[in-house]
Amino acid sequence: MSNDKPSTPDSRENDRSASSDDFRSSVAGQIGPDSAEGGGEFEALKARVAEGQDRLLRAQAELENFRKRSRREMEDERRYAEIHLIRDLLPIVDNVSRAIEAAEKQADAATLLAGFKMISQNFESIFAKHHAKLITAEAVGQPFDPHRHEAIMQSPSDEHDELTVLGVTQAGLELHDRIVRPAQVIVSSKPATGN
Repeated sequence: MSNDKPSTPDSRENDRSASSDDFRSSVAGQIGPDSAEGGGEFEALKARVAEGQDRLLRAQAELENFRKRSRREMEDERRYAEIHLIRDLLPIVDNVSRAIEAAEKQADAATLLAGFKMISQNFESIFAKHHAKLITAEAVGQPFDPHRHEAIMQSPSDEHDELTVLGVTQAGLELHDRIVRPAQVIVSSKPATGN
């Protein structure tokens, strides 16, 4: 037989409250502000928490400053995105002005034509520099492509298959792989049959 007394509900309750009191006093002794050593640890913990909060606030402020700076830079990039194109177009504006002055001084059609051909070549080189390409004469003889061409007229043709581009009335423009403006074209249709 065992020497232990049978436990009653009252004795179990007393044991629980005694052990929880021991735990509380142990914890209070370790970190409570009443004990000298515990008070030092508590103050050290408070200092570490304050330091962590300070670092967090600084990091949040830096993040907000970064966001504002990034937003400002993006707005500037959008606002001045066309600056390189504008700079490249300035020589063409100069050439047009020179052509107008030359035409006013002497009405020589050949000189004027040569000036406008030069301006057209300047435009094409600038478009190429900015990854754009005119859709013009190379479309003639090609099959009609509704993504690149806009048919404004049909013309009966014995020489070409139906829906072949016969002529370009207005150049289109392609930027990288996107059509900025389709070329306006005349396409072939079946020849009219007589009665």
